[in-house]
Amino acid sequence: MKHRIVVLGAGYAGAYAAGNLARRLSPADTEITVVNAAPVFVERMRLHQLAIGQDLRFRELTDVFAGTGVRLRLARVSGIDPERRTVTVTGEDGVGELAYDTLLYALGSSVAHHGVPGVAEYAFDVTGRSSALRLRERLAGLGEGGTVLVVGEGLTGIETATEFAESRPDLSVALAARGELGAWLSPKARRHLRRAFDRLGVTVHEHTEIAAVEAARAVAADGTSIAADVTVWSAGFAVHPIAAAGGLAVAATGQIVVDRTMRSVSHPDVYAAGDSVHAIGENGRRLPMSCASAGFTNMQATAAIIARLTGDEVPITGLKYFGNHISLGRRDAIFQMVDGDVRSKSWYLGGRTAARLKSGVLTGAGLSIAHPTFGMPKRRRRLVTASDRAGVRVAS
Repeated sequence: MKHRIVVLGAGYAGAYAAGNLARRLSPADTEITVVNAAPVFVERMRLHQLAIGQDLRFRELTDVFAGTGVRLRLARVSGIDPERRTVTVTGEDGVGELAYDTLLYALGSSVAHHGVPGVAEYAFDVTGRSSALRLRERLAGLGEGGTVLVVGEGLTGIETATEFAESRPDLSVALAARGELGAWLSPKARRHLRRAFDRLGVTVHEHTEIAAVEAARAVAADGTSIAADVTVWSAGFAVHPIAAAGGLAVAATGQIVVDRTMRSVSHPDVYAAGDSVHAIGENGRRLPMSCASAGFTNMQATAAIIARLTGDEVPITGLKYFGNHISLGRRDAIFQMVDGDVRSKSWYLGGRTAARLKSGVLTGAGLSIAHPTFGMPKRRRRLVTASDRAGVRVAS
C-alpha cells in the first residue's frame, strides 16, 4: 500500500507544497491528494483587484496538477480525526472520509469579525474569491459619489483603499485606522504613503476604532458616524476551528502549534503551513499571516516530510522576513526593508520601480503555482524501506 499524503487547501501554501512533494517523491511509493473547495487557484493578493472590476485569470486546479500524479478532491473539509488519521469532507457526492498517513494542513484563514456588531450582516471583505465577487457586484452598482469605507490599516486595507480610489475616481473612498496610518513604516516611506493617499483622494480617519457597522454607515467607538454605502472589513484574519475541534494542539488564535519543522507538537503525522500554523520565526516572534509566511512554512514542512519519509536528516529552512511590499494602485508601491526584529530600516523603495517589483513578485508566485513540478527530476526519491511502504508512519 502506498503512503497516503493528504494536503488540505490549495492556496499559496498548499498548492505549492503538493507540487513540491510530487516533484521529489516517487509515485511508486506515495499517493498525494489535495482537498480544496474551489476548482481554481485563487491569488489572494489580487482579490482587491477582482473586487474593483479588473479582469483576472484564475487557473483551474485540474490544469495546475495535470501530469503531476496529484489527485484533486473538490470538497470542503468539515472535520479531522488525527487519532484515526482521517479527514471528513463534503462535496457534490455528499459526505465522505479520506484516510492519510501524513497530513499537511494548509486551510488558510478568513476575515476576523472580532465580534463587532453588523460586520457579518453588512460588511464586505476580500479574503476569498466568493466574497470578492460579492463586493464586485455591489461596487458595480454604485454610481458617482458613492461612499466606500475600508476598515483596517494593515497591508490589505491600504492596498484595497488605494486600488479602489485609483480604479474608481468617481467614488469617495475612506479608510478607518485604529492608530496612525503606516505607523510601522520608516519616516520616508510613511510620507510616501500619505502622498499616495492624498493624490488618490482617500480620506483617512486615524485613531478610529469601528464599533458597529450598519447598512449605510459605520459607527466609531466614540460615537462618530461615518457614511458608507459599502463597508469593506479588513481588520484582521481568523482561522477555522476545525483543527482545535479535531483535538490538535492549537494556540489562542486557533492556529496549529508546531515545532521548528512545522510538525504538530501533539500529532507527529500532521504538519501545518500558511495562515493555519503558529510558527516562530528566527527573531523569536510568531510569523504573521501572510503570503510570505505561506512560502516559508510550506518549504519547511515539505522538506521535513520528504526527509523523514526518505530517511534523510531534516533540513532547517529560513524563517526570516526581509520587508513589506505594499501596492498603492497599479502604478505605485512601497517596498520597506526591515531588520531582524521586523523594525523598518531607514531605506525604502517607492514609486513605479516598486510597483514593477511587486508585479513581478505576484507574477512569479502565480507561475510557480501554475508549474508546480517544473524541473522535476527524472528519478524521484523512494521511501525508506520496502516494508515501510505498506503503511509507513512518519519517522521521528
